[in-house]
Amino acid sequence: MSLKINQDHSRFKQIVRGKIKQNLKKYISQGELIGKQGKDLISIPIPQIEIPHFTYGQKDTGGVGMGDGEIGQSLGGDPQDGDGKGEAGENPAGDHMLEVDVTLEDLADILGEELGLPRIQPKGKEQIDSYKLKYTGVNTTGPESLRHFKRTYKQALKRHLLSGTFDPARPIIVPSREDKRYRTWKVIHEPFVNAVIIYMMDVSGSMGDEQKELVRIESFWLDAWLRRHYKGLETRFIIHDAVAKEVDRDTFFHTRESGGTMISSAYKLCAELIEQNYPPQQWNIYPFHFSDGDNWSADDTKVCMDILKKRVLPFVNMFCYGQVESPYGSGQFIKDLRETLGSEETVVTSEIKDKESIYGSIKDFLGKGK
Repeated sequence: MSLKINQDHSRFKQIVRGKIKQNLKKYISQGELIGKQGKDLISIPIPQIEIPHFTYGQKDTGGVGMGDGEIGQSLGGDPQDGDGKGEAGENPAGDHMLEVDVTLEDLADILGEELGLPRIQPKGKEQIDSYKLKYTGVNTTGPESLRHFKRTYKQALKRHLLSGTFDPARPIIVPSREDKRYRTWKVIHEPFVNAVIIYMMDVSGSMGDEQKELVRIESFWLDAWLRRHYKGLETRFIIHDAVAKEVDRDTFFHTRESGGTMISSAYKLCAELIEQNYPPQQWNIYPFHFSDGDNWSADDTKVCMDILKKRVLPFVNMFCYGQVESPYGSGQFIKDLRETLGSEETVVTSEIKDKESIYGSIKDFLGKGK
C-alpha cells in the first residue's frame, strides 16, 4: 500500500510539473507567482487535474417522446423562466483552478529545462565552509528523539518469536530497553560557493510603475535560478536618479523620483560595495542594472564605461544591463554600452519592451551559464 501511494504521488508530481512547463511563459509574463511566494514554497494556480473515471448513462426509465402525454404538459421549461426566487443549486458552475505548492528549487529546475539554461560554473577557487549532519547508521544507545521506531519494533518482534512468547491471537509487542535502536550521525564538511546579486535601477520620473513591474518580475526569476546554484546568496539594492543610494527590497521596487539621471553614480556605488564587502576570490558577483536608457550626458556615459572597465568587469561573473521600454526614455545607453563594451565576455545586454519580452530576456542573461 505504501509503495502504491508513493507511485501515485510521484505520478501526480510529474503531471503537475508538466502543467507548469506548459504554462511557464504565461506565469512569467503575468507575474502570477510573485504574490504567492512563501518562505520555501510557491503556490501555483494550475487548471483542475481530472482523474480518469467511468461515466454511466441513465437507465431506460422513460423520457420525452416515450409514452402517452397530455395536451399542455410541460417538458421541463426554459431555464430562464421563473420568478427568480429559487434556492442555490448544487451543480458546479464550471472549471476550477487547483493550487499546488512547489519548492523554489523545483521551479528553478523547470525554468532551466524550459529555457535550456546551462548550469552555472562558479568562478574562483576559494569556498565558504559549512557543516551538516548526516544519519549514517543505527546504534543501541542514543537520545529518545532519535529512536528508530521501525528497527525497535522489529527487534522486539524477533525477541518475542525466539522466546516463544508471541501470541498471534493477541499480537501485542512491548519493546524492552534492550530492543531500542537509535539513529547515529556524523558531521559532514560541505564546501560551497557564495554569490551576491547587486540590483541597480533608475528611479527617475521616466521609470513608471509599469517599468518597475517588469524589473520586479524579472528579478524574481533571476533570484530563483541563482539560488538554485548558490547556497549562500546575498542581494543588494541600489536606486539612482542623479544620485545613487543603497535601499531595501521594498524601497527598490516602489520608490519614484524625478529629475535627471546620472548612471555613473550607481556604478560608483556598486564598485564600492564590491571592493569593501565581496572579495572576488570568495564571491561570485552578479550586478544587474535596469534603466530606460536615458543618461544625463555623453560625458557621464564615458565615466560609466571607465568604471565598468576598471572597477567592475575584472571582478564579476557577469555584468547584465536590461533596458526597459519607456515612452519618455531615449534608449541610447544600451547602444553606447554595446558599442564600447559589447565584445567583453562578461557583459550581457537585453531589451525588455513589455511583459512578453521577459521570457527571452531571462535567457539572454542566464544563457551563458557564467
